[in-house]
Amino acid sequence: MQTSQEHRSAGIHGFYHQPVQEIDPYGLSRVQILDSNMYSDAGSQGNSVSFDTCLGQIFTLESSSATAGFVVYDSPAASISSNRSPFSPQGSHSCISDPHHSPENIYGSPSSGSSSADDDNILRQKLRELEISLLGPESDVTDSGSFCFVSGGYQAEPSASWDWNQMMEMIPRLDLKQVLLACADAVSNADIQRAAGLMHVLDQMVSVSGEPIQRVGAYMLEGLRARLELSGSKIYRALKCEAPISSDLMTYMGILYQICPYWKFAYTSANVVIQEAVEYESRIHIIDFQIAQGSQWILLMQMLACRPGGPPAIRITGVDDSQSAHARGGGLDIVGQRLSKVAESCNVPFEFHDVAMDGCEVQLEHLRVQSGEAMVVNFPFVLHHMPDESVNTWNHRDRLIRMVKSLSPRIVTLVEQESNTNTKPFFPRFIETLDYYTAMFESIAAGGSKDIKQRINAEQQCVARDIVNMIACEEAERVERHELLGKWRSRFTMAGFNQYKLSSSTTTAVKDMLREYDKNYSVQERDWALYLRWRNRDMATSSAWR
Repeated sequence: MQTSQEHRSAGIHGFYHQPVQEIDPYGLSRVQILDSNMYSDAGSQGNSVSFDTCLGQIFTLESSSATAGFVVYDSPAASISSNRSPFSPQGSHSCISDPHHSPENIYGSPSSGSSSADDDNILRQKLRELEISLLGPESDVTDSGSFCFVSGGYQAEPSASWDWNQMMEMIPRLDLKQVLLACADAVSNADIQRAAGLMHVLDQMVSVSGEPIQRVGAYMLEGLRARLELSGSKIYRALKCEAPISSDLMTYMGILYQICPYWKFAYTSANVVIQEAVEYESRIHIIDFQIAQGSQWILLMQMLACRPGGPPAIRITGVDDSQSAHARGGGLDIVGQRLSKVAESCNVPFEFHDVAMDGCEVQLEHLRVQSGEAMVVNFPFVLHHMPDESVNTWNHRDRLIRMVKSLSPRIVTLVEQESNTNTKPFFPRFIETLDYYTAMFESIAAGGSKDIKQRINAEQQCVARDIVNMIACEEAERVERHELLGKWRSRFTMAGFNQYKLSSSTTTAVKDMLREYDKNYSVQERDWALYLRWRNRDMATSSAWR
């Protein structure tokens, strides 16, 4: 999903090499990249990472293989002390070439995890053993904590050092989701020592080229590191100067558009609703608060061009965003020219007006409303970027909805991710983000992209930065603030809107579109809206208001 202009580009890409001798309790790593080869099946030679110990050494790793090229830590590295952005593309090892990240080694993927209580208890005990070995028995977690992996009576011999080979033997038997949640719990409770140890374990388990849970885990771990360093704002200020070239970003966005149906769901459902709402109108003004490349309106113009009695006159006002501008390699004039050519080919009277500013800045006078027009407003995956009353008193989220209501629009279309991360405290938000994006990455993997490198780049440039933002940032710096349809319904109702019941034609059009995709996608009519689902998880909703 596209993001606000606060954080528009990030190559969350990097890896560690070799067991380290000391661990910084705050994760303030000093990363030195000696070889920036983007994608290699070779070993991790030529890449090194060193950690400056802060507030004393926590534990020491001793192993005969500690100086050998041992294992690739395929999680992205968050390092503010580096002389370049930690998110800059550095390289990723193929899951095929890395035995620790092979498809057979899923680390707690939902499709491979054990369902028995006994196995679950064994995994929890192994994780507790690992914590005690890493941190010592004084780090005991009581039953009152959120994550008590075994009963308080478990004892282990104190260990002055950790056997690297023993740890590597234990890690494949751990559940990656459990370790991520334990680490997030430690970060939430400011248990720096425990968090640092678990992050070191997670380094061995995550991979941007592995299974869906491993790929999500890599970005969740990145977010935890950035949060622990209190570096979220610094990271996202640095991201803008690390953007891929526009042609590459357009390619990555195109890959996701083809292999998963989230944007097509938005365009298809909204276009059918709009077509029905303006069926007899001769002049239509569409205000699109995230026009991107304008692709949605090509389809609608082609639909309206075939209308009995001739097409209407169409005026489109497009609100820009910095990522789309960067991807297209220029301003909204490019979109206007593209749509004008399509309109001319369809014999549709057309006019384009650009509003090159963030949605939060849009005021009524920017929209150039004219009398006699049937107003249509489109909010595709964009309102969740607007800060609400929990962020500042301006409450741009509700302000925009009220402003749109004042236009007396014929129809307003709203498409949003069905996730609840806006006002949740950190730890529940972490759980929600992990569950939602694990499902999303599973759905992306099901798209069957033949080019693994391109898929990884697409995930990193177009999805991963959203994950990191939700985990690492707070207050105004956290711009990914999703809400469930029930909350959107409350906001629109308070502004004076009534929900518009979607017709069966909308459902049929979406179902026809989904035939191009994996059978685990489905659409469900509920509460006068459409829910796009991946397996048993609601992923996005489409609704209409008037």
